[in-house]
Amino acid sequence: MLEKKTYIQAFCTIENNKIVLNGETVFESENTGFADFSKKAYQHFEIGYPKFFKMDNLSKLAFLGSELLLKAQNPNDENNTALLFANKSSSLDTDVKYQNSISDKENYFPSPAVFVYTLANICLGEISIRHQLKSENSFFIFDAFNAAFMADYANILIETQKAKNVLCGWTEFFGEDYKAFLYLVGNEGAIENTKQNLEILYNK
Repeated sequence: MLEKKTYIQAFCTIENNKIVLNGETVFESENTGFADFSKKAYQHFEIGYPKFFKMDNLSKLAFLGSELLLKAQNPNDENNTALLFANKSSSLDTDVKYQNSISDKENYFPSPAVFVYTLANICLGEISIRHQLKSENSFFIFDAFNAAFMADYANILIETQKAKNVLCGWTEFFGEDYKAFLYLVGNEGAIENTKQNLEILYNK
């Protein structure tokens, strides 16, 4: 039996204070920190979701990319969109901040608002709440973007009818170094969902 092909329907890259959607720059700001950049991007796209400002940086990064890719979807399809994400640093950026808040006995201020983000997959929860997704979701840790794994996993989810679409993403954030590469996979499209095509898009 021949494996059914799946396709990359849309893709988005966020790095170096720039957001590129389907190969076109849709937002760019001066060289400031991520906090300022993400706020300006939020305002530029008129997202209107105040909970965004309570998120950690990893969640903000994943949220911005998913917002651009999912907003064009048919609302009837959204509950059947799986989430498949990965990165290298897990939630280390937030872990360090939380550790700093509890390590000094003279200035001990553990924050529940920070602690809740000390798991990488919390960003999937934020996306699911925003878009009312009740689908499969997984977050993996790799040394680098694993195009072969991502392509195969998304294909399996669609082929086994676990999902109609799969939102995939590499969302790496630590310190002020960050990169998000998100893309939506489905049964139709112009770019086949293969390791080779993913590597080309990721490295653009």
